[in-house]
Amino acid sequence: MKKITAIALAALPALPMAALAHSGSQAHTHGLLDSFMQGLAHPFTGLDHLAAMLAVGVWSALTVTPAWRAPAAFVALLVAGALAGFAGLWVPGVEPMIAASVLVLGLLVAVQRQMPWVLAAALAGVFAFFHGAAHGYELAGDTGLTALGALAGMALGSAALHVAGMALGHAVVQRHRWLARLGGLGTAVLGAVLLARIA
Repeated sequence: MKKITAIALAALPALPMAALAHSGSQAHTHGLLDSFMQGLAHPFTGLDHLAAMLAVGVWSALTVTPAWRAPAAFVALLVAGALAGFAGLWVPGVEPMIAASVLVLGLLVAVQRQMPWVLAAALAGVFAFFHGAAHGYELAGDTGLTALGALAGMALGSAALHVAGMALGHAVVQRHRWLARLGGLGTAVLGAVLLARIA
């Protein structure tokens, strides 16, 4: 545990550079498989998306019944937001909403308050739309089958992160609730840092 803490503390100075997955300057290849692989990797390329998607999974495992509904809503609205981005639809407030999602989802993991699944799915879905729009803007250079490949890869990568978060919630966090509180607070701090950088 001390080694993990030391590594995490050593990585903190790098957070501002690594936090945002959507810099808008990525070059994309045009093959279907390449686009699928880029879409699959995209949710893993920034701490903001990674933290939010894992938090949705952990939070759902701890507080939402049935646990799969909030992550399913997240993936569905993520795809809708990405389609809006692909189409060139300008969605205002994308960056602040992504940062706010990291903050709010981290706090939800930390407090572990029960929530009706309809409300949980709606909250996750609203945040997901903005995450999807950010991805869609970056992947908008793809067209036709390559766009579908990128979208399918992104949805699969996002779902994998949710499943990993749910597995983490079921296997580890339910036995050691303090880990959820600590992880949730750390995620919330990341969200607050992102909001401060945008302001």
